[in-house]
Amino acid sequence: MGNQIETRLSRKKMFSGKIVDVYHDEVELPDGRLAVREVCTHPGAVVILAVDQDDILFVRQYRHPVGKLLIELPAGKLEPGEDPLEAAKRELREETGMECREMIDMGFVYTSPGILSEAIRMYYASGLSEVGTDFDEDEFIDVLRIPQTTLMEMVLHGEITDGKTICAITFAKARGLM
Repeated sequence: MGNQIETRLSRKKMFSGKIVDVYHDEVELPDGRLAVREVCTHPGAVVILAVDQDDILFVRQYRHPVGKLLIELPAGKLEPGEDPLEAAKRELREETGMECREMIDMGFVYTSPGILSEAIRMYYASGLSEVGTDFDEDEFIDVLRIPQTTLMEMVLHGEITDGKTICAITFAKARGLM
């Protein structure tokens, strides 16, 4: 296998937003030709698979880009300089009103590396206790408890379609955590 690395020659910011910045990068391909890549940069995020006895805590919220209510695990973006573990604890508390005794780092995934730099770190949380929700001002969330035994069926039937949620469930199962 030969060299497959692209070299960025220039970067032009096209848009700066609340969550992402968008760039046009001029790159040199491994064979010397030039190409333009559209890149969205994102600070990263966390997703939490929180287990409460035989149930997993989920949130149901409207996602404007897809125009649908989605069932997802609690998640959120990292604040500048924020430790991912602390972000996971914060998001669990804000979105579900729970704190946990134990949180296990299950690894990370890139959400859409062809265009987006976002990496999501996945955590498994257990030993939950209720402390009360603290939703962000622009979040309208329902907290759901879903039995572990129904998760794969929900994925296969299209009831859970969120990629980060499916990845976290898969990682937890592969690690023997559920």
